[in-house]
Amino acid sequence: MTKRALITGITGQDGSYLADLLLEKGYEVFAIRRRTSVPIMENIAHIADRIEIIDGDLLDISSLIQAVKISDPDEVYNLAAQSFVGTSWDQPLLTGQVTALGVANMLEAVRIVKPTARFYQASSSEMFGKVVETPQTETTPLYPRSPYGAAKVYGHWMTVNYRESFNMFACSGILFNHESPRRGIEFVTRKITDAVARIKLGHQSELRLGNLDSLRDWGYAKDYVECMWLMLQQEQPDDYVIATGEMHTVREFCEIAFGYVGLDYQDYVVTDPKFFRAAEVDLLLGNPAKAVKTLEWTPQKTTFKQLVQLMVDADLERVARTYSHISPVTSNA
Repeated sequence: MTKRALITGITGQDGSYLADLLLEKGYEVFAIRRRTSVPIMENIAHIADRIEIIDGDLLDISSLIQAVKISDPDEVYNLAAQSFVGTSWDQPLLTGQVTALGVANMLEAVRIVKPTARFYQASSSEMFGKVVETPQTETTPLYPRSPYGAAKVYGHWMTVNYRESFNMFACSGILFNHESPRRGIEFVTRKITDAVARIKLGHQSELRLGNLDSLRDWGYAKDYVECMWLMLQQEQPDDYVIATGEMHTVREFCEIAFGYVGLDYQDYVVTDPKFFRAAEVDLLLGNPAKAVKTLEWTPQKTTFKQLVQLMVDADLERVARTYSHISPVTSNA
């Protein structure tokens, strides 16, 4: 029998890659999308005719209940959130409503309508914040350093509580930074690769960034969504750290991205205090041993260097297409 999946946040990076994966596996895919006057469909335009969109909002539990009734899912993937750390400082209450309480609304809708459905919650390495041990594992104490991180902690523990209180098959994936050409332009990695393309093609002169020495564990989003699916295929629900086990600085990301097109990042990158966080998270490094053993997942299918280069390639193509009167520039491998 064909499995049915319900995804929130399908128009984002992770949601779109997850939809691709589930469709390849023969699922019927449904998605809850918050109505906007101009729908943002770029990431799912290629599969729009293969998924069923249901209007809904994480802040409106009645719409979530209706969506679960319509989709009758075997699996629910809750990826929707206010997901940008910087914005969470500007909009802390909205972040709490969507990223924290939205999880409780979704869990409750599933519990009421289809408690046998398997539930995945998108947790985040930002929950570790001011880390108390390195590397971070599933048992590392949480110390969030932003409204976003704090909201994710609430959603994470609500998922645990629904699992333990109502015997629901509910899992959280504690995903460390994961990037792709579908990453939002406001995130530092995509901001860098977009700027590299624009600078190389003559449409930008400099790139302003915050802390270049921040250390992060970066992976490829397309590799990471496989873990979301694998978590819901296990005999027992559990929580897993998904990471590469390697750290790199923002400076290294710049060096590889600019170097890939024959430029020196030091000639273009300007440190701007405006982009420093109110409370900095200095380093995040995950230990994916549990996921490797239990889920039989392989980290670093795509290396850090390959990830940076594929993002630069995608932005070079996109920027060249946007300014189609300029001939595309071939980057140096």
